[in-house]
Amino acid sequence: MKQLISQGAEAKIFLSNEVITKDRIPKTYRHPQLDNLIRTRRTKSESKLLTKALSIKANVPKVLNTSPFKIQLEYINGDRLSETLNSYPEKKQFQVMQQIGEQTALLHQNNIIHGDLTTSNTILSKNKLFLIDFGLGFISTKLEDKSVDLHLIKQALEAKHFQNPKELFENFTKGYQWSDSEKIIERLKIVEKRGRYKH
Repeated sequence: MKQLISQGAEAKIFLSNEVITKDRIPKTYRHPQLDNLIRTRRTKSESKLLTKALSIKANVPKVLNTSPFKIQLEYINGDRLSETLNSYPEKKQFQVMQQIGEQTALLHQNNIIHGDLTTSNTILSKNKLFLIDFGLGFISTKLEDKSVDLHLIKQALEAKHFQNPKELFENFTKGYQWSDSEKIIERLKIVEKRGRYKH
């Protein structure tokens, strides 16, 4: 029995027999040929990113199958942090944020940009932190792109976990330790200023 568990602007997500199927939906406002090209390219790109992330031992779902508009993934059964992080004891919240920092550092060391790094795309399964949904992800060596990932998680904490976003982000940065982390955290200040004056 195929169950629709989520629908976003880009795709419908189905669950069946512990397998997730991400089906990129057609956009009627685009020319059909262009639409097919974009959907195929994004599906292929997401599959490649996940395969690369797995090869560096990042905690992401395994790719089981890819077709032009669909990607089948291992189902990660656990707590979606956008819904559960606030209910954890403070110590556990901080440990989880440190894990998100560690996983993000591992991706960034290998030039993988998540592109949508929020607590909606993080799952805690048996105390192991997984990053999911690389649909907006890409490969980049730029510090700017890496700092935007940090900006996204910081914004998500301020919006959904507003009891203690500052401490949560501090614990994220404790986990986010690698050769370029200081430069990227410094760059984040510039990204934040730009965001503030954009409106």
